[in-house]
Order: sequence, then C-alpha cells, then structure tokens
Amino acid sequence: MPIRNEERYLAESVRHVLGQDYPGPLELVLAVGPSADRTEQIARELAAADPRVTVVANPTGRIPAALNLAVRTARHAVIARIDGHALLPPGYLRAAVATLAQTGAADVGGVMAAEGVTPFQQAVAWGMTSKAGVGSAAFHTGGGAGPTLSVYLGVYRREAIEAAGGWDEEMLRAEDWDLNFRIRTSGGVIWFTPELHVTYRPRTSIRTLAAQYFHYGRWRRVIVREHPGTASFRYLAPPGAAGLVAVGLAAGLAGLVALAAGAPPGWRWLTAGFVIPVTYLAGITAAGLGLSRGVPAAVRLRVPIVLGVMHLSWGSGFLTSPRRLHRRRPRRLHGRRLHRRPGRESDTRVGQPDPAGHRTAAAGRE
Repeated sequence: MPIRNEERYLAESVRHVLGQDYPGPLELVLAVGPSADRTEQIARELAAADPRVTVVANPTGRIPAALNLAVRTARHAVIARIDGHALLPPGYLRAAVATLAQTGAADVGGVMAAEGVTPFQQAVAWGMTSKAGVGSAAFHTGGGAGPTLSVYLGVYRREAIEAAGGWDEEMLRAEDWDLNFRIRTSGGVIWFTPELHVTYRPRTSIRTLAAQYFHYGRWRRVIVREHPGTASFRYLAPPGAAGLVAVGLAAGLAGLVALAAGAPPGWRWLTAGFVIPVTYLAGITAAGLGLSRGVPAAVRLRVPIVLGVMHLSWGSGFLTSPRRLHRRRPRRLHGRRLHRRPGRESDTRVGQPDPAGHRTAAAGRE
C-alpha cells in the first residue's frame, strides 16, 4: 500500500485489509512517501501493533516506485494492490484469489465503488460512478465479468508483474493501465469481476478534485500518444469539450474588448462565442440534475459543478500534456527485475497455501 499524506484514511484502510477472512497467511507492506501529516507515524504504530504489517520508505513519493518497493519486499506469489483511499469489503481477497485460479488470469479486479461522506464527496461519487462523468469504464460503472483492458487496483500473479518488468516508475498516473497493457501484450489476461466492490473515498474539495482530474488527463494523453490505438470517444470527448469552451470564451471576450475599444460593428459577432460555454453549462446542468434524481437535494445541486470540474480539468490536462512528460521505457524497467528481498524463503516452501495454491501480499495506491 503506497501511502503519502493519508492520515485521514490510513488506519481505516489498513483495518479493512487485516480484517479479511482470507484462509492463508497475509502480509501488508506500507510504502511510505514523504508526508506533511502524521502518515509515517501512524504507519509505524500499525506495524508495531501487528506483525503482518511492514513499513518501507519510499523517498521519491511516487506511486509506481512505491509499488515496486512493496513487491520487492513482499514474500508471496499473489500481490494485491490496495489504495490508501480504499476500503476492502469482507471476502475481497478470498474471492479475487479464487477468480485468479478459476480464470487463469494474470490480474483480477472489480468496481471502484466511490462513496462520499460530505455532500460534495457524495456528488463526486455520483460523478465517478456515472457514464455522464467517466464514460463507460466497467470498473467505474459496472458490467459483466470477463476480459478487459484494465481494472481498479488489481490482484496480480507476482510472476506476471515480474515478467512485465514491474510498474514504470516514470509513469506517474495511469501506471496500472500501462502495466496491464504490457501484461496483455505478453499474452496475459486482465479479468474484471463486478462482484468485487472496493469502497473509495473521493476528493473533498473542488481544488483537489480539479488537480486529480487535470493530472489524469495529462497522463491519459501520454497513453494515447504512446498507444494511438487506445484512443476512443471516452478519452477524446473531455478535451473536445474543454477546447470548444476555451475557444468560445476567448472569442466572446475578444468581442467584448473590441466593442469597448470602439471597433467596427462586425467585431460584435465574436461575442456569439459565449454561446458555446453557455450551451455546455446548460447541458451538464440538465444532465446532472436529470440523471441524479433520487439523491439528496444538497448532493444533486453539486452534481453539475462536479461534472464540469471533472470534464474540463481532465480535458485541459489532456490538451496541455507535454511530450517531455514521459519517455517510453524498455520492457525490463530500470535495468533490474523485481526480485524478492534477499533472505526470503521461496513462496512454495513457507506456510500453507490458500485454496488456489497461492499466498498473498498486499500493496496499493497513494
């Protein structure tokens, strides 16, 4: 579990991992990045209270670096990635490992079940689980079980992670998608299981939500740039909307400035550019209020704001993503493999395996 600035949720998230009714031995590796709160202190207190918890330092603070550190520290043949904002439901690990065995998949995952506490968080949760907010991604909105491109979090066969070279430590977002892409190109299967619902706590303010989706957009552009065949309407609609809104606002403002400066009457037509952002605002307001019937009024009124922030932040990030953001790496990343820490015993010799023949270690997201 890579963590940084997770004081609010860390203890609860760890409790949901350690409380799993998993039939085999389990270890939880906390890869702690530089934090401005009590995250590291809480992590070490949790490790002191339970021998199944191990703390390792992640000086870079980067999520993929933390994941690779956690895998190298872990002992077992199954690696479950855990999010610092996520709460595993009872039976999650048991069901995921059983699905690995039944399907022969390299990675199994389920639904990112966003749930908020405050009205704003609840509005974000609605947006993150609605096609109006995130399109048709199965791990957001649900769907039938089967092979897919990527999943939320994921429970991996360790051998699949190692064969793919681990997480790319320069891929600061979309790192799971990138790893799963490499696993798929090597013949591995990524399997979506809708029964696996993981509770996710959304961002708590417009500022943090906008920053989250801006970076999502920037790194999705990296994926599309490096793998053009993955481009789809779901990825191109937000930058299209953001671009049109920006052009409309620029034209409208230029028209107002021209009129104020006494320019010829023909310049007034530029003010018609305001039709574009006004139409977009009216559209997301109608869609948000119309589709969110049944939710509390305080939440419903915030849904259009949340949709606008998600769309325009994601789209702006996509449009402004620089080419220097990421350099493609060779298949074996950083010149090394993800070997187990020296002195660890082989997975096949330690303890009793679970029913699928695997032992499990947990890792996650900041």
